[in-house]
Amino acid sequence: MPDSLPFVANSTEGGRWVRVGTSTATSEPAAVEEAMEQIQAHGAGGAKLVLLFASPAYDLPQLARLVSERIGAVPLLGCSTSGELGGQRSMSKGLTLWAMGGEGVTVATGMGQGGAMSLRQAATDAAQCLDRLERRAHTVLVLLADGLCGDQMEVVRGAYDVAGVDVPLVGGCAGDDQAMQFTQQIFGTTLLRDAVVAAAITSDAPLGIGVSHCWEPLGQPMLVTGSSGTRVVSLNDRPALDVYLDAFDAPADVRTEPEAFSAFAATRPLGIRRRDRIEIRYVSSADFELRSLITIAEVPQGGLAFLMQGDSRSVLDATADACSMAIHGLQGEQPVGMLLFDCVARRTVLSHANIDNEIDHITAVIGDIPAGGFYTYGEIARTKGAGGFHNQTLVALAIA
Repeated sequence: MPDSLPFVANSTEGGRWVRVGTSTATSEPAAVEEAMEQIQAHGAGGAKLVLLFASPAYDLPQLARLVSERIGAVPLLGCSTSGELGGQRSMSKGLTLWAMGGEGVTVATGMGQGGAMSLRQAATDAAQCLDRLERRAHTVLVLLADGLCGDQMEVVRGAYDVAGVDVPLVGGCAGDDQAMQFTQQIFGTTLLRDAVVAAAITSDAPLGIGVSHCWEPLGQPMLVTGSSGTRVVSLNDRPALDVYLDAFDAPADVRTEPEAFSAFAATRPLGIRRRDRIEIRYVSSADFELRSLITIAEVPQGGLAFLMQGDSRSVLDATADACSMAIHGLQGEQPVGMLLFDCVARRTVLSHANIDNEIDHITAVIGDIPAGGFYTYGEIARTKGAGGFHNQTLVALAIA
């Protein structure tokens, strides 16, 4: 790897900055070189954090090592993906590098490793990086979690145990190009599973968070009369699977074949009523024998749930809403960059043309400021109130 472009270089620009580099090159050295050149072409002095989002089609340990060699002592975090965003394009089997630095911003990083029964503790361990941070006026905790390990709501709970009400949470769950086998988290040059990695960012300038999903309720809310963790047993005292299939008038193969059901459910999630919003829960599978629904995160018994529906137009509307909300959170200050966590299930709703259209919607709101991120197996956004884990949602973090 050539070293003619040192990453921490003198910069003629003052203040904070964000730079994004992308590549779909199939060779790891070529992909890292292409992405790094894009970042350094615009100046990148005083880097504080680099995030690496990459397809598991790459040799991820090699990618992490190559990036680390280029950035030196700058903290590196990341994860495997199910698609990447950056450079005003949506990619598959590529990589995105998202770098932030400059004056008036400080970062601390952490990690925790557990399993399905200890995801909360893993998140708590990762979030303790907040304790090493001398906070400025505005702080956020960015979380990257295993997307196939237990109840993802436990990530929010574990991070909240440390962050409390004062520090908002944002982030996403790692993917594996929808193979649904295992995901990987990156902490420096170490590759992890069943883990949570975190970056606590504190800044003199505002940090704006936007979150929006594309789904509308189908009918009235129902009482969750039976549930246990991520298994929804009954709705309005009827078997949850029967309620779901009948409400959506599911075809015969969806009622009997697991693969057909999963494809059908990808665009028909559940919605959980919170005081100020509806949170989305992805229906990952069904138990045809017990007549129950299996979701990615907890659906609490005794709460209200909706059956949700949407289309490509509502997906695009939600894209613009989330980005606009994040920019609005900067309190009138100029954005210098944006970090995006976009659910892969939203991508399945869109045709190839509309995926490009989603990028157009992002650009229409944020202009040409650098933006990058990845397609997730779940999104994290907690600014107030209960909850904070989302499915089939776009979460945006704007940096001023």
